[in-house]
Amino acid sequence: MSSPLPFPWDPESLDPETLKRVTDAFPNHKESGMAYFGPSRCLAVPDSKPFFEEYYNTPLHSGDTWVVTLPKCGTTWTQELVWLLQNDCDFEGAKTMLMPDRWHFLEPAGITEKGMREMVSKGDDQPMKRLLCEPIVSRPQPWFVKTHLPLHMCPPKLLDTCKVVYVARNPKDVCISYFCFLGLYNETSKDLTLEQFVDLFIEGNVLQLPFFPHVLEAWRQRNHPNMLFLFFEDLKKDLRGSIMKVASFLGKNPTEENLDKLEDHLHFRNFKNNPWVNWEWLTKTVCNSDDPNKSFMRKGQTGDWKNHFTPEMDKKMEAWIKKELEGTELTFVMEIPEGGK
Repeated sequence: MSSPLPFPWDPESLDPETLKRVTDAFPNHKESGMAYFGPSRCLAVPDSKPFFEEYYNTPLHSGDTWVVTLPKCGTTWTQELVWLLQNDCDFEGAKTMLMPDRWHFLEPAGITEKGMREMVSKGDDQPMKRLLCEPIVSRPQPWFVKTHLPLHMCPPKLLDTCKVVYVARNPKDVCISYFCFLGLYNETSKDLTLEQFVDLFIEGNVLQLPFFPHVLEAWRQRNHPNMLFLFFEDLKKDLRGSIMKVASFLGKNPTEENLDKLEDHLHFRNFKNNPWVNWEWLTKTVCNSDDPNKSFMRKGQTGDWKNHFTPEMDKKMEAWIKKELEGTELTFVMEIPEGGK
């Protein structure tokens, strides 16, 4: 058995002023602090290196499928699509929790502060304990793996071994969705404004960001035979066409009947109300609430940012996007009229 590969990057400290801004915004990390990892300066808790080394050495098999995204980019949507295609549209088999039953979330322990990890490991919440603590090697193969880590922090042979579906979404909607998500799960200060969050988002000073290094690294690999680069907006505009594209990539040929079923199953209205995928159990656990307005899945819209950004925020976002995309062929769809999928 070969020795594990060393994880190449040590935690890099934030400067004191930035650390204060970040921990004021995300007070759950005041005790643990935050640190950057890797060339993209991925933001995580400082004691994450042993976890990242474990993830870096995740065993790989040719039959495994990975979904890689930033948070709030259509990850869950894509996971359900991929799992159903790889399992020949077994809709009955899909009546188990997407996670932790059918998919392994690679890094939750590595992005959770120590106190929470210890509390979960000693508690009675079995789904949460499995999500945070269950080793991937305990799962039956083939493995279905979800991660928000950038590709350079994933196992080095990932693309040469496994099928990888990467999903990107326009940064304006990601910003709004992530702000609402972190607020829902009590990760943000009650005093944090959207204007402050936009600044932190652009800087990459939010957990698991920065945005553009993550996306552009995958974009450069888009022609690798084991990589399918998808856009959330394409799933919105042409769900059936996107299903067929993913099926072709995975070597699957669903019948017209199953395509109809998949399209209906994955329609956002139905998907949001599906208890096997909508993280209802997690929302009840973390928020201690049955309030239907407190939902992991919000609107699934493209262009919702227009309902939240001030002109000043949008101007700042536009300048940042233009600078980051200069010299690339990557573009984003920023708005899709509602009334379609």
